[in-house]
Amino acid sequence: MPKPTKGARLGGGPAHERLMLANLAASLFTHKSIKTTETRAKRLRPVAERLVTFAKRGDLHARRRVLATIGDKTVVHELFTEIAPQVALRDGGYTRITKLGFRKGDNASMVQMELVLEPVTPKVKSNKASAKASAPVAEETPAEAETVEAEVAPTEAVEADAAEASAEEAK
Repeated sequence: MPKPTKGARLGGGPAHERLMLANLAASLFTHKSIKTTETRAKRLRPVAERLVTFAKRGDLHARRRVLATIGDKTVVHELFTEIAPQVALRDGGYTRITKLGFRKGDNASMVQMELVLEPVTPKVKSNKASAKASAPVAEETPAEAETVEAEVAPTEAVEADAAEASAEEAK
């Protein structure tokens, strides 16, 4: 007998698991958040992240690859037009799993799986690290000064975009 390579199939064969994960992904993209068991959420995460990565690419081939998995054109359209632009600056980690407790009937661990649609805030370097880096250098050349200004400008632009996005959401 061949050795199984992926473990249990969540209550069915491989075809059933593939269809169930496609339906869970469609529900996740439609409602932006779903409540499911921890095992299903952990199996869904790589599928959903891959589909969002295809949507970020945005070309026709990517759209057809997502349609091959999900099959519902309205969900795919929503993924490509609404969700992909919101996560365009994010380099991964499009989903969040939050534990909710245990289901009453069978004590299964329940989780809330949601899309992470908040804008990305770039990490700011600490003052200690920047002080150590600038201490040995006595004088900056004009080329280095331009690179420092170039590094600061995108951060301000991202913060301004985040402020505009939050102001639009407030309206």
